[in-house]
Amino acid sequence: MHRLRFVVRLVVLAFGCLLALVAEPVGSARAGEVGSDHLLRALVVHPDPEGGVRATATLLFPGGPAVLQSILSEYRNWPELFETQMRVAQVEEREGRVLTDIYISHALLPGEQRLLCESQALPGGGLITHLKGGDFTRYHREWRLQPAADGTQTRAEFDLLIEVKTLVPDWLVAVAMERELNTHLRLVLERALDRVTKEK
Repeated sequence: MHRLRFVVRLVVLAFGCLLALVAEPVGSARAGEVGSDHLLRALVVHPDPEGGVRATATLLFPGGPAVLQSILSEYRNWPELFETQMRVAQVEEREGRVLTDIYISHALLPGEQRLLCESQALPGGGLITHLKGGDFTRYHREWRLQPAADGTQTRAEFDLLIEVKTLVPDWLVAVAMERELNTHLRLVLERALDRVTKEK
């Protein structure tokens, strides 16, 4: 019975995603999401030839790189930057690296998916995160930060590769992920705006 409910939910979600594909092209910025003035290179999400889904974008954030770096390195607050429900079970810092144990509840997947990963700050500014264990086959995320506009803004290169152990096809994961990443990037932008405003 549980499997039947999952299949029905998957079919309904697939139909909804197909309608979204007909209405709007994948990769386009939409009203209410990351503003086009902040997108230097549009968010592009597509299935990776080796499996999983890859997402890339280049964005302009308010404030210098230190502002965005502080937001990205608040590991216990990561769930606040996503609309997908997740909880941080553990954060452990050791020798310049941070191990995070996160459990994610997603409409496409039954139950909670464990994501155990390790993050490290990049020397030039940014954060690199890679998979250490859990329910994912592949997970690699990079934020590369550079000062822009005389240091009052930050140019951010975003790159994410993700593959979950699931029967859900990669194209469907890509459609869902594009919407969720637009929300994620918008929430990071809002957090940066809030920090910069409070600093003035």
